[in-house]
Amino acid sequence: MPFERAARLKLLPPYLFLETDRKKRELIRQGKDVISLGVGDPDLPTPSFIAAALSAALTEPAINKYPLDNGAEEFRTAIARWYARRGAPGIDPATEIYPLIGSKEGIAHLPLAMVNPGDAVLIPDPGYPPMRSGTLFAGGIPYLLPLRRERGFLPDLEAIDPQVLKLAKVLWLNYPNNPTGAVATREFYAAAIEFARRHHLLICHDAAYSEMWYEEPSVQFLSLPGAKEVGVEFHSLSKTYSMCGWRVGWVAGHPDVVAALGDLKSNLDSGVFMAIQRAATAALEHGDAEIERIRTVFRRRRDLFCAGLAKAGLDVTPPRATFYVWTPVPKGSTSLAFCTRLLEEAHVVVTPGNGFGAPGEGFFRVSLTSPEERITAAVERIRKIL
Repeated sequence: MPFERAARLKLLPPYLFLETDRKKRELIRQGKDVISLGVGDPDLPTPSFIAAALSAALTEPAINKYPLDNGAEEFRTAIARWYARRGAPGIDPATEIYPLIGSKEGIAHLPLAMVNPGDAVLIPDPGYPPMRSGTLFAGGIPYLLPLRRERGFLPDLEAIDPQVLKLAKVLWLNYPNNPTGAVATREFYAAAIEFARRHHLLICHDAAYSEMWYEEPSVQFLSLPGAKEVGVEFHSLSKTYSMCGWRVGWVAGHPDVVAALGDLKSNLDSGVFMAIQRAATAALEHGDAEIERIRTVFRRRRDLFCAGLAKAGLDVTPPRATFYVWTPVPKGSTSLAFCTRLLEEAHVVVTPGNGFGAPGEGFFRVSLTSPEERITAAVERIRKIL
């Protein structure tokens, strides 16, 4: 007997990469050597001391019990100390931090805690899909803020329609940015904080790539004066410590917002497995040297890939942060057409920019989550078909 899906699922945009996925699987079935640079899933192993902390925790008799809703005190304290080392002291681990099952679920659930039907939510475009899907599920109205190359992929907040601002409740930001690799300045954050205060907006900052910088550290949003009074930040251990599958992160900032999301989550899930919280605590307390080692690996990959694309004649700008390269497609091509050609002729998988939003048309995104020899091979294959 067939069943109809809920109407809210019909609001989601179509998945644009179904045909690309089908072609990739078919090539692999034919025995072709496909190099995948599409998904942002780090290939480096989780540092061994983090795995050891998990293993040790698993031997404790009570570790399998339900975790506390607001997480282990030692984990929240480690998060507060982590922020203090990065220039944002004074975050209260008791009221201003809440563990998440990865930042994605917190980002998707935030609108259910803070957005009423009919409220507008300001979302960067191109951007991370859960910001939009979470808004739709909550009955909010997504208002997309185009990120343009000429503005350094920063939104023009003063260009937002005043009628939209009357309805707006939340402003999403994400720097270092996925998919563009752009970074934000202190001046931009200061202006955004003042803009939020003026229009009574909640800033929600996705900082999943804050540690994946190259030449200079990323600006810490919560280190800005007034940031905690108007906003919260979502962070994840996935990219920083190669822990994507572990599903652990947090939200930090304004205590009212943290509490609201906590109240929602207490009705939706039972928190992060305590053994994983123990391992995450070890990562935050002892992982700074590992972060630098991981950063060095991706810096080499970035330089190798971008130099190769430049020699092939593409207009590439090396990213200052993240492990993504966001590059214009050759003139005369669309994002999907170019990415399809790379797959079919070079057997290299990259992501068309319009898959992240309409302003991404004309770009493609490369994820540097493959070893250097595979990146070198991908560059050579791309060069041959251009």
